[in-house]
Amino acid sequence: MQKVRFIYNPKSGETVISEWLDHIIEIYQGHGYTVVPYRLCFGDTEETDMFDGVDQSYHHALIAGGDGTVNYVVNVMKRRGLDVPVAVLPTGTANDFAHVLGVPSDLAKACRRILNGEIRTMDLGRANDEYFVNVFSCGLFTDVSQKTPTILKNTFGKLAYYFGGLGELPNFRKMHISIESAHGNYEGSSLIFFVFNGRTAGQMRFAYLSEPDDGLLDVIVIKGDSPIETIRTIFHFIKRNNGSYPPGVVYFKSDDVTLYSYSEESTDIDGQPGPRFPVHITCEAGALRVICPVADRRKKRSGK
Repeated sequence: MQKVRFIYNPKSGETVISEWLDHIIEIYQGHGYTVVPYRLCFGDTEETDMFDGVDQSYHHALIAGGDGTVNYVVNVMKRRGLDVPVAVLPTGTANDFAHVLGVPSDLAKACRRILNGEIRTMDLGRANDEYFVNVFSCGLFTDVSQKTPTILKNTFGKLAYYFGGLGELPNFRKMHISIESAHGNYEGSSLIFFVFNGRTAGQMRFAYLSEPDDGLLDVIVIKGDSPIETIRTIFHFIKRNNGSYPPGVVYFKSDDVTLYSYSEESTDIDGQPGPRFPVHITCEAGALRVICPVADRRKKRSGK
């Protein structure tokens, strides 16, 4: 029997994973897998032992948690030089990376579709020495993500980010940044900027044209030139007006960008504190193997 390393964060999201452990293992065993669980503790030192004993007999690593949990596990994998396919169960607040992979929110359905899934390669972003699976960001919502208490995020989900961000607008100081790239440049003010490998942040789709396997990252700058323009731009994204970017947004694709800030600003990678400026970001094409779920084959044949 092939093995699966099941890495779960018991404090992620609404902590429902503790109620699902036995059922998840039952589903996997029913498909002929041996599940080897690992409970994340997030202590003072990195939990490199989560992959102890993982070898070619392991089919994949199943990660239960949000984007921050996936980010943490992937960074440990990369530092250990492991190339294990990754599958994700969405038990966090926003679950943007799971959304990119097409994982349903129902955990039983997610397990079955993962077990029928396909292994594909996906790009990774790298900011200085840290990898990100979904997005690097700096600015308004970055501060909100790191300042919003876990209990508030678990209770109100993505709304805690949206309205927390809007509440900060009157007091928020715009940044002055510089972005250098062979594919586009920008110097000026910014309310928030993103470098996306995925498509969404807090389940708001900012990166309309992003493809996580095209070898390019999507750079988006919300300038925030005036309060009225800022409000219009934010609600443009909240209302999911896909297809084109409104005035006041700078957008381009690149595989290599260098970011500078003229003041000390906090950065964020997948909901966790990111590196200090200056930041050199590259796209590592095909650096992560992932399992993309597919619908139950019996339902596909019956047209359901």
